[in-house]
Amino acid sequence: MEITALQAQCTQVRRDIIRMLAGAGSGHPGGSLSAVEILVALYGHTMHVDPAQPKMADRDRFVLSKGHAAPALYAVLANNGFFSKDEYAHLRQLGAMLQGHPDIKKCPGVEASTGSLGQGVSVAVGMALGLRAQGANQRVYTLLGDGECQEGMVWEALMAAAHYHLDNLTVIFDWNGLQIDGRNDDVMSLGDFAGKLRAFGLDLIEVADGNDLQAVIDALDAPVCPGKPRGILCHTVKGKGVSFMENQAGWHGKAPNAAQAEAALEELEG
Repeated sequence: MEITALQAQCTQVRRDIIRMLAGAGSGHPGGSLSAVEILVALYGHTMHVDPAQPKMADRDRFVLSKGHAAPALYAVLANNGFFSKDEYAHLRQLGAMLQGHPDIKKCPGVEASTGSLGQGVSVAVGMALGLRAQGANQRVYTLLGDGECQEGMVWEALMAAAHYHLDNLTVIFDWNGLQIDGRNDDVMSLGDFAGKLRAFGLDLIEVADGNDLQAVIDALDAPVCPGKPRGILCHTVKGKGVSFMENQAGWHGKAPNAAQAEAALEELEG
């Protein structure tokens, strides 16, 4: 898709996120809004997928390790034709397609059920190993939150990815600096995070503005380093696009009420 069309989709995805969460009365706006450009770039530019054949053998795979950002993934999938936006009205309802966290058994386009933080990246490592064992050329992408990276399992997965030389794996980090309890550095500092990622064997690209769609696309398009898993560290803004949500930890897991949703949608329209 043209960059202008993808930028327009970013705005639409943000509007869809607000509508979904306001309708459900619960959910996670902050980390959903920060990840929009990453997901739009993946599905609209980078990955080989087909909404008419979501399980086709030669598809690329995406795992949302930060599963609480499901509204962003759902909006991107719907805007790319995987299912009808009518499903938005049932977000987080018992038995619905769109659960509070992605459910592979219910939602077309979802490759793994995630939500317990730290596990999604391990699943992605397993997928990359499996594809390589089959001699397949498809790529695996996974998206982690920065608070999630306080989990020890994340580092075990990265260590395994480097050990097995998984150059068919791209690990993306949504680094917005906040988690449910406040600033990451106050809760459990990760120190020199980029240095740690390089020390664990990732071929790392840093994106200074992870909400700059073209910058994200350029990082995804960069040549792969043979024998090394790719890491992309995107510095983003929690709640991006809605001024009263931006850089506010309180919007990690709180849905907007009707008045707040109306204000957010009006701002996004502008």
